[in-house]
Amino acid sequence: RGMDLKAFVLYSSVSGLLGTAGQANYAAANTFLDALAAHRRAVGLPATSLAWGLWAETSAITGHLADADLRRLARSGLLPLATDDAMALFDAAPATGESVLAVTRLDTRAIRAMGDRVPALLAGLVRGHTPRRAVAAAGATSPARSAGQGLAERLAVLSATDRERTLVDLVRGRVAAVLGHADHTVIDADRAVQELGFDSLTAVELRNQLGTEAGLRLPSTLVFDHPTPRALAKYLAEQLSVEETAPDERVLAELSRLKAAIEAVATDESAHGRITTSLRELLDAADSAAGTTDPDEDDDLESATDEELFALVDDLN
Repeated sequence: RGMDLKAFVLYSSVSGLLGTAGQANYAAANTFLDALAAHRRAVGLPATSLAWGLWAETSAITGHLADADLRRLARSGLLPLATDDAMALFDAAPATGESVLAVTRLDTRAIRAMGDRVPALLAGLVRGHTPRRAVAAAGATSPARSAGQGLAERLAVLSATDRERTLVDLVRGRVAAVLGHADHTVIDADRAVQELGFDSLTAVELRNQLGTEAGLRLPSTLVFDHPTPRALAKYLAEQLSVEETAPDERVLAELSRLKAAIEAVATDESAHGRITTSLRELLDAADSAAGTTDPDEDDDLESATDEELFALVDDLN
């Protein structure tokens, strides 16, 4: 306090600002440094706390991080900061007049992919993001809930076998993503994920991803209670309470999607012609399967205009 200092710079960490998995004690210690800088500024003393993100250069603090830890940080939007860039930011920091500065590289695409789990401090970086509390207060449907409804609707038009396959592949895909694999087929549906290298942190991350996908609040013990991808898929199916749709309703739902897809390429003349041919073949197959083929109707289909065929799809739907 009695020294004539030009600068008083503290090194803290973004873990205190954002909260990083498995580092509660480390985050608390760094938050103290941020608070000290704010206090000094408030009483007229120089102070700047630099809350560093991940450095590309390995240090005693980051040397112990495994590949899984680095992938987790990347999914949270934190990118490595080169030493030269870090030093340039260090030189520029005191001139800002701020007591606390977050000094890090951020991946806005990864932040956006977090959905309603985006830390409040980063929410302003994601266009159109609405904080979870604001969504709840307004009584609106959260993105996660909307995603869950979409998943339930997709499952409803599938047979029981296809529903199981879809959910198992969904879980395998999320397990692969958490472990850093690009291909979900490397994940055995009947092997416990703990045998694949999961720990308590990756288990919670998988829980969060599946919860967002299904629009459900899932227990933190999810992976331990349902250890394999197939068991997890079965649990999700039970929680979603999807009722199997009648075969004719499944077909009509597919026709609705077909109609939307057709309308999306309606201005493409080449695609229009190929679609028309396929529709004729589809209608012929439907009539043959139902045993209702009529020679006169065949002639009508052959002579029908494109507009009449598209209108027929609308009528069937």
